[in-house]
Amino acid sequence: MRIILSSSRFRHVARAIIFLIVVALVAGMAGCSCIPFTHRLTITSTEGGSVTTPGEGTFSYFSMQCCPSQELVAEADEGYRFVEWTGDVCLPDYADAAITWIMFLHECSITAHFWPECIPMVAAGGLHTAGLKDNGRVFALGNNSYGQCNVGDWRGITQVATGYKHTVALKSDGTVVAVGDNSHGQCYIEGWGNIAEVAAGGYHTVGVKTDGAVVATGDNYNGQCDLGDWENITKVAAGYRHTVGLTGDGTVVAVGLKASGQCNVGNWTDITQVAAGGNNTLGLKADGTVVAVGNNDDGQCDVRGFTDIVQISAGYGNTVGLKADSTVVAVGNNDDGQCDVRGWTEMIQVTTGGKHTVGLKADGTVVATGYNYCGQCDVDGWRDIVQVAAGKKHTVGIRDWGELVAVGDNEYGQCDVGSWTDIVQVAAGNKHTVGIKSDGTVVAVGRSFEGQCDVGNWTDITQVTADHYQTVGLKSDGTVVAVGDNEYGQCGVGGWTNITQVDTGSWHTAGLKADGSVVAVGRNDNGQCYVGRLTDIVQVAAGSFHTVRLKSEGIVFAVGFNNEGQCDVSSWTNIIQVAAGDGHTVGLKSDRTVVAVGANYSGQCNVGGWNNITQVATGDAHTVGIKSDGTVVAVGSNRDGQCNVGGGWMLIS
Repeated sequence: MRIILSSSRFRHVARAIIFLIVVALVAGMAGCSCIPFTHRLTITSTEGGSVTTPGEGTFSYFSMQCCPSQELVAEADEGYRFVEWTGDVCLPDYADAAITWIMFLHECSITAHFWPECIPMVAAGGLHTAGLKDNGRVFALGNNSYGQCNVGDWRGITQVATGYKHTVALKSDGTVVAVGDNSHGQCYIEGWGNIAEVAAGGYHTVGVKTDGAVVATGDNYNGQCDLGDWENITKVAAGYRHTVGLTGDGTVVAVGLKASGQCNVGNWTDITQVAAGGNNTLGLKADGTVVAVGNNDDGQCDVRGFTDIVQISAGYGNTVGLKADSTVVAVGNNDDGQCDVRGWTEMIQVTTGGKHTVGLKADGTVVATGYNYCGQCDVDGWRDIVQVAAGKKHTVGIRDWGELVAVGDNEYGQCDVGSWTDIVQVAAGNKHTVGIKSDGTVVAVGRSFEGQCDVGNWTDITQVTADHYQTVGLKSDGTVVAVGDNEYGQCGVGGWTNITQVDTGSWHTAGLKADGSVVAVGRNDNGQCYVGRLTDIVQVAAGSFHTVRLKSEGIVFAVGFNNEGQCDVSSWTNIIQVAAGDGHTVGLKSDRTVVAVGANYSGQCNVGGWNNITQVATGDAHTVGIKSDGTVVAVGSNRDGQCNVGGGWMLIS
């Protein structure tokens, strides 16, 4: 069982709880008198729903067990959705499940979080793309040189906007968050409140308040932030160096750079939406036609033929319009194919950035066209993948030319692998990612508080494995190196020799020797290190609290914690590869189908229909497989987008 907590501030409390539980159990085994324990659990919820089982309030439990359990059921009100549980309790189930159960000790509390349902959307920045899911979470890809794609931990978002090198989002409580380039102060949004809409320009950020006033921060060289006297504004748009506002009566105001006439909007009427490009401005009229002013060097203002338009977007040299029939039209610069939208259908929103255009389809998938140097158009699923690795809440894949892709939780930058090249193998830990380069050196990103990314001096490495807070490397001479958390001795591999393969679990490490035997070190309270008797082993896999061994004849053995049936593999045959997650085990069969046992709370074992699989990997609560055509499939928990590896970004849950 791994402690699953939604907020890092509860991590140390949870570890203390586990310690106390162990102490209590030991005391009980030593013959302590049977005195009932008294426990109190306080259950609360945020606006938008309630906890129906067992209810809300403070509950007292008198139990002979040192750690009682309780089922929890959360129900959302209309217009809201359940998001997650947070609290100082143990969660054997997953924190993003509305129906779950918990273990707790003494005085504990837990809160059910609900957020307003939001409309999915996409936003195209200078060289990056962001997508808002209907659960209020955001994903981003493309250029991340300024951290503009580090949005994985955002929650409760209702709108997202992208500037040239920064990303801004509006939260359901009317506050704003921002990441990325802050050289002009465009991310200084602390203190903003009662915001109804945001816009991101070249180097400035604009927000419309609920009372129709406007605030702005960032580059003001051309006066694009001089909005203090604006009132009755309902929508805003931010261009490269100008800002446009739509008033409640359908007229438009604009400030900022005027050199190309992009602010000449004083005579516009009956406008329902505005858009600001590099040096031009667009207005959508109530009758579905479009007006435009400003730079027209590339024909981006040639919109007289636009009819039946329901939404517009302005790029740095092109204009895109969504028609009432869900098709798309575009004019302007097409040097990189950013206007190649003729075949797009069933679209519900479009956006265009520096040199690329992105569209959201009615089924929640995303399409993109145009400049893709930074991967900002890679929204149609992973391709050409030769190896995958699954971390706790993120997934990493190596393309066949040695570059990496990653999706999922990026709280510590564990998905910031876009610049890596010449990678031959990758491993994903709890919140870090490790890669071997073709020259045998190793690179790592992500959380390194415990030193798990201190691999800069490693050489002659042929395999790496990562889990929880440690990293283990196999050298070409059969010895093993390890860095990171060593609380249970899981990094005590210095004396190992003749090793051919390694794997590390939450707090233990297993190694396969050249003679087919297995060694293991680390935490052994569930027998996960009792691996010494079997021989003729060809692969080992280490889960959180269990260890799996594959024999040469294709049968599988498992030892350790079996509370979810993760060790029930005795009937498996013809297995050629195994993988172990937090509470589940997966096997790849010789016919390229997949079997799985164990915890299935999030669907991580729903692999029965998989075929043509060449490799499998497991995270905490998700399973990933590579197909023979180089595409990737995934099932299980997708709370942080760790399963968004194929078929396009799914922005509708």
